[in-house]
Amino acid sequence: MNIEQLYALYLRAQTVSTDSRNVPMKSLFIALKGENFNGNEFARQAIESGASFAIVDEKEYEDDANDIYYVEDSLNALQKLAQYHREKLNIPILALTGSNGKTTTKELIAAVLSQKYNVAYTKGNLNNHIGVPLTLLSIHPNYEIAVVEMGANHQMEIEFLCGIAQPDFGYITNFGKAHLEGFGGEEGIIKGKSELYNYLKENEKTAIVNCDDKKQVELTQNLRRITFGTGENAEFQFKYKKNIQGNCDEIIYESASFLCNLVGEYNTPNVAAAIAIGLKFDVPIEDIKTAVEEYKSENNRSQIVELKSHKIILDAYNANPTSMEAALLNFSKFTGDKAVILGDMFELGEHSLKEHQKIAELSLKLNTGPVFLVGENFSRVQLPVNDRMKIFRTRDEISEYLIRNSIQEPLLLIKGSRGMALEKLLDIFS
Repeated sequence: MNIEQLYALYLRAQTVSTDSRNVPMKSLFIALKGENFNGNEFARQAIESGASFAIVDEKEYEDDANDIYYVEDSLNALQKLAQYHREKLNIPILALTGSNGKTTTKELIAAVLSQKYNVAYTKGNLNNHIGVPLTLLSIHPNYEIAVVEMGANHQMEIEFLCGIAQPDFGYITNFGKAHLEGFGGEEGIIKGKSELYNYLKENEKTAIVNCDDKKQVELTQNLRRITFGTGENAEFQFKYKKNIQGNCDEIIYESASFLCNLVGEYNTPNVAAAIAIGLKFDVPIEDIKTAVEEYKSENNRSQIVELKSHKIILDAYNANPTSMEAALLNFSKFTGDKAVILGDMFELGEHSLKEHQKIAELSLKLNTGPVFLVGENFSRVQLPVNDRMKIFRTRDEISEYLIRNSIQEPLLLIKGSRGMALEKLLDIFS
């Protein structure tokens, strides 16, 4: 089956699915394979569940009579189909990547642009070699603009995703210590994420640049740019008014003031980027204010959880040394009695022990109250005996401890990598 034939099936279907457990009616099911699953085995089940067509890449599952069609490589077919569809779309696509804040920034941008346009955007964290194609294939003719999040943990991945999404605009939130193992260190991170800039330059597209980030300014000198920040040369010049309680800064543009409910001054550039993009795309200022002020974080990202005896800042979706440090520094500014629970940071490779040691030491230096460290990596740090800190090897261990010994401090920060699933501790505080 060639790409034109596959695209014809896509146009007849109403959506694309790769999960046999959730197959929408009249969808195009594409069978993917992984280490522990083989989607080909469920192609017939997908048809029986309501899919109009199924694509497989193992001959034994082909069944043209039942609309199950064979391709050499299903994943490649999905990616080529998304690229083919992208080339037929006549709307601007904004791509963003970065070490921290990608998803929050994507959601803020989408919220702002949605005040004026019908916006397609990445749902959740579908930002990899499967998620980006699925996002593109969800863009139908009624959409006017799209925001596509791109994640990466090794070199050449952003370059590959750009080739599929072909963005007209690109934004890199920051360069931080995320996926150090895959990228091979901090310079590798910069090189890998900057593949977005390379694409924009080669294709004469436009970079959106935070002028307060010197590295971003340096890397985009020869690109078309939309700039924002506190500098005098910024196209959209902002003033940031600090929030002494540790929330996002108030952002001032000309005579307008923007207040966001997000926790952390580290979120200020994320909000500012969304405001600048809204202004560039002619969204009325009052509508931008509404979008920013009504935005609430969910999915364990800087999420405020109010319980009967605790106010919890839950940031348990992702963690790396840069975001962990920023969260601790910000939390230390909060007034009142407080405590922190920190879970392991993953994908740090040979840097793991050093980076966990730094975070442990920082947590003791700052005004964060009692510190609870959780995970195999944190269990290996070397610290002098300290009454403020307790270390647990597993989440189950700290759960058992907290059931017997409740945290009295009413304000709590919970942060760790996704694999630690620290949000499961919330039930103990309910």
